[in-house]
Amino acid sequence: MRVHFISIGGSVMHQLAIALKRKGYTVSGTDDEIFEPSRTNLLNEGLLPSVMGWQPDLVTANLNAIILGMHARADNPELIKAKDLGLKIYSFPEYIFHESQQKQRIVVGGSHGKTTTTSMIMHVLRFLSFDFDYLVGAKLDGFDQSVNITNAPVIVCEGDEYPASAIERKPKFHFLFPHVAILTGIAWDHINVFPTFDFYLEQFVIFINKIETGGLLIYNSSDPVLEKLVKDHPRADIRYQPYAVPVHSIDNGKTTVTIEGVSGNLKVFGNHNLMNLLAAYYACKTLGVSTADFVRAIGSFTGASKRLELLASNDSVNVYRDFAHAPSKVKATIEALKQQFPNRLLVAILELHTYSSLNEKFMHEYDGALKQADIALVYFSKHALAIKQLPELAIEKVAEGFNQPGILVMNEKNQLQDWLTTQKFSATNIVLMSSGNYDGIDMLTFAKEVTQ
Repeated sequence: MRVHFISIGGSVMHQLAIALKRKGYTVSGTDDEIFEPSRTNLLNEGLLPSVMGWQPDLVTANLNAIILGMHARADNPELIKAKDLGLKIYSFPEYIFHESQQKQRIVVGGSHGKTTTTSMIMHVLRFLSFDFDYLVGAKLDGFDQSVNITNAPVIVCEGDEYPASAIERKPKFHFLFPHVAILTGIAWDHINVFPTFDFYLEQFVIFINKIETGGLLIYNSSDPVLEKLVKDHPRADIRYQPYAVPVHSIDNGKTTVTIEGVSGNLKVFGNHNLMNLLAAYYACKTLGVSTADFVRAIGSFTGASKRLELLASNDSVNVYRDFAHAPSKVKATIEALKQQFPNRLLVAILELHTYSSLNEKFMHEYDGALKQADIALVYFSKHALAIKQLPELAIEKVAEGFNQPGILVMNEKNQLQDWLTTQKFSATNIVLMSSGNYDGIDMLTFAKEVTQ
C-alpha cells in the first residue's frame, strides 16, 4: 500500500502516518507548517517532509490512497491533482473505517466524556492483554500513540462530531459504523459548526442510524435530552443498554464502585467518571471481559491527560487541571470535586478559549456552571478573540452569563498573574479548566509553588 498524507503534521494525522508505516505501508506526506511534538515524531520515523509546502509532484497515479487533513483547504494543489488523477481521497475517519472493515468496531460518541470513556476501555483491554487497535483524543499512560492500526480484530474509537475534512463537512463519527456504540450525553457546543441545537441533535440521530444491524447502543439514560432522543428514534434491529451512576461510596476522598456485586477501589472520581466507567464496562463485556476482571483492571486507571489530572499536591492543597470548557463539562468537573472533597474550599479558574465560549450569544449557557465553587474566576484573552476574529467581549456580559454573585472575571494577563501570586491557600482544591494556556501563564509552576 502506498499512502500520501496532505497535511501530515496534524496532531492525530501524523500518528496515523506513523502507524501505517509501522504496519509496512509506504507513506509520504506534506504540510506547510509542522509544530512540536509532531515534527520530532515524524523525524524519528523518517517521515518528516524534506521541505515545507505543498508538492503536487508527490501525488502520482500509483498511490492507493490520499488522506486529507483538516488543515488542508479545498484549493490545495495536491488535492486538486489527486482529483484530476482520480485517486481515492479519504478524510481521516473514512480511512480509519477503510482499515477497520473486518474489525469489531467500538465507537464512543457524545458531547462530553468521550476521551475518558475510550481511555477506560483501552486501559482495561491492555491490562487484560487483549489485541486491539484504537483512536483516542489524548495521550495515555502505556500507549506511545493516540492512534494505532494493525491487524488486530477489534478497534476502539473516540467518535468526534467535528467535520471530517475541508471537503467532507459531515461529522467524523458518521463514518465509523460501530458494532458497539456509546453515547455519553448531549449538550450543545461548537456553535460555529452547529448553529442551532436542533441541527446538533440531528447529528446524533444520524450516528445512531449508522450502528450496524444487530449492534448495541450503550447510552446515558440519566441525560434527559439523550433519553428522549433515543426514545424518539427507535430501531428494532439493534439492542439498547441504558446506564447511569453505578453504586458507589466515598470515604475520605476515595471512591469504591460496585458493579453486578463486585466492588473495587478507584483512582478517579466524580459522577461523570463513574458513568463513563459503567459505559466502558458494558462495552468491554461485549468482548468477553468478566465483571471481576473489569473491576480489577479499572482500579489502576488514573485518567486521561488533562481530565481532572492532579498536577501537584500536599497535605492541604490539591491542584488539578481539566480540559473542561463547555458548560456541561465545567459543571461536571466542579460537582465531582465538591462531592469528593466536601470539606475543602474549591477554587475554580476557568479560561474561555473556544469559539463558543467566547461568543456573547452563547454565554447564558454557562448559567450556574460554577455555582458550587467557593471562589470562581473566569479569564479570557483579548488575543484569543482576535485570532478567532470575534468581536470584543465585555466583562459584564461574561459575569451576567455565569449569573453567580461574587464571580471574578478578568481579561488581562497581568491581572490574573497578580491574583494568583497574592492568594494563600489552605484546605483547598484548585481546578484549572481550559483548552488553552491562559495566554502563556505557567500554570504548572503555579501549581508547584502553592503546594510547596
